[in-house]
Amino acid sequence: MKRKIIEIDRDKCNGCGLCAEACHEGAIGMADGKAKLLRDDYCDGLGNCLPVCPTGAITFVEREAKAYNEDEVKKRMQEQHSHSGQGPVGGCPGSNARSIQRTAAKAAAEVSAASSELRQWPVQIKLAPVNAPYFDGANLLIAADCAAYARANFHGEFMRGKITLIGCPKLDGMDYSEKLTEIIAGNNIKSLTVARMEVPCCGGIEQAAVTALKNSGKFIPWRVVTLATDGRVLEE
Repeated sequence: MKRKIIEIDRDKCNGCGLCAEACHEGAIGMADGKAKLLRDDYCDGLGNCLPVCPTGAITFVEREAKAYNEDEVKKRMQEQHSHSGQGPVGGCPGSNARSIQRTAAKAAAEVSAASSELRQWPVQIKLAPVNAPYFDGANLLIAADCAAYARANFHGEFMRGKITLIGCPKLDGMDYSEKLTEIIAGNNIKSLTVARMEVPCCGGIEQAAVTALKNSGKFIPWRVVTLATDGRVLEE
């Protein structure tokens, strides 16, 4: 049958996962850091996901699609909730609850210098000015909000000698790329480091930083560090 259904532009999607959380039917999931329509018959065509998308990646189209199957959706939701420890199948995987076990010896080994390495204020991307004296000659760190809580010595390992900006595209509901472009293009930034978490929705902060670097027209050293939810460095 031909009916109204959502379409997701993967090029515009920043991986924040807000649409997956807004979809009560679990029709949207996350794959490779991007939102994806899992099955046509899970989508009721009402568009609860549209207003929460910060990048306009979701639109309505009219095309051949299976009819919305309420019974299948209910069955799937019941099966999902029967598995303890798992969040909604259609929701952002980064919202899944998990415990992190630490031995006393490991916790003690992770505790090192306790002094703060923060060199400026504010630190939130959405509050930071686009031009400031501290950006002149700065090594810029763009970090996920959660990173400093996951990694015990985040200040010493990542923030030392850097200007730090933090954010969470999932919670802030915004694309940081335009503002970060202004900061990189309008200041003498020497290097760029992105520290993100392993969860898919955190891909938005990496994408924004990389997009900003490209749009700035500058060629500066940059790297991306991915942290596990237990604080381990996964990729560098």
